[in-house]
Amino acid sequence: VQLQASGGGLMQAGGSLRLSCAVSGRTITGYTMGWFRQAPGKEREFVTAIIWNGSTTSYADSVKGRFTISRDNAKNTIYLQMNSLKPEDTAVYYCASGPRMAAVIHNKPWDYNYWGQGTLVTVSS
Repeated sequence: VQLQASGGGLMQAGGSLRLSCAVSGRTITGYTMGWFRQAPGKEREFVTAIIWNGSTTSYADSVKGRFTISRDNAKNTIYLQMNSLKPEDTAVYYCASGPRMAAVIHNKPWDYNYWGQGTLVTVSS
């Protein structure tokens, strides 16, 4: 199973970016999918996740109202729309594949067993 994250880059504060994560080797249908991020010198932290049928999402307080996760099972891809970016959003963003058929959101890294390579998002002030 391979996850390929893309869409990162350099953006000014207040701008928007859309990250994509294309999955190969296994369908994402039936699996929770999530985004985590890791800033320099900090631990990896939960950003958002969406359960297998898209009916439930969860966001870290720091991104609530600004970020939106979505999934396209037909394309085996998930997305992260990031609006109103702030310098503190600067990090490497990782997509991850989590539990199968879970009814609740899992927000711990150890609940996810497949990870992408990460894409760097840099927000300048």
